[in-house]
Amino acid sequence: MTHLRKTMLEELERRNFSQNTIRTYVRIVEDFARYFHRQPDQLGPEHIREYQAHLFRQRKLAANTVTQHVAAIRFLFVKTLKKPWSVAETPYPKRAVRLPAILSQDEVACLIDAALNPFHRVVLMTLYATGVRRAELTHLKISDIDSQRMVIHIQGGKGRKDRDVMLSPKLLEALREHWRGLRRKPRVWLFPGNRWHTGDQPIHTNVVWQACQQAAHRAGIQKELHPHTLRHCFATHLLEAGADLRTIQLLLGHRDLEKTTIYLHLSQRHLNATASPLDALPLKVEPTQDK
Repeated sequence: MTHLRKTMLEELERRNFSQNTIRTYVRIVEDFARYFHRQPDQLGPEHIREYQAHLFRQRKLAANTVTQHVAAIRFLFVKTLKKPWSVAETPYPKRAVRLPAILSQDEVACLIDAALNPFHRVVLMTLYATGVRRAELTHLKISDIDSQRMVIHIQGGKGRKDRDVMLSPKLLEALREHWRGLRRKPRVWLFPGNRWHTGDQPIHTNVVWQACQQAAHRAGIQKELHPHTLRHCFATHLLEAGADLRTIQLLLGHRDLEKTTIYLHLSQRHLNATASPLDALPLKVEPTQDK
């Protein structure tokens, strides 16, 4: 391990960054240096500018992904190398705001029913019933299920924040059925890894991804779908059922309410409650033309 890498790891760890963020930042800096075939401390603003253009032009990365690259390189320069950083010379790219795809409740039911196996089924049910992120799902522990209070404890979520979400009676029964079907009862993890789900480590996030992809294919759903889609469905369907934005914000673990307001654009109840101004115009009925 080089001195620079060791220093950067120390700076990340003492700020209590998550392991996932640490791995991502280190990988980005390695790619940055590899592109120029030089050590990171030998690079400057002109290299960052060129690299940003490369990420957009050649690698075709989305603006949000490029923003993450810039954040990692900025951390390297400002916190590790103690070099000045000019926002004017290295701006964050303008972020594109795109509305996510949303499944109807019937489509969600079809997706769950099309699960490849019972394990995938309970994974999909948990995603939709709780709105958890896939990494949060993989790290759920048996002790997180509180059937007395009917809540699930989400520990160490994004931003290292804990929160509670509702425990659906239907999900509780599915989890108990999942437990009864395991060959070896796990001591810690709700969804243990390995082929027969008897491992001492939790499942990988790729298992959750595959569960969604395979079920979508089997259900014939053409919309772009991934585990986070069920999180969006959870929030949108709650909003359509009358839940307020503040409650949904707490359930999702959003730091800012503004981030939660995107679901106003997705809720059919809110969209249909507002009439188009065209409907208020006193238009004359256009006569039909004879063919």
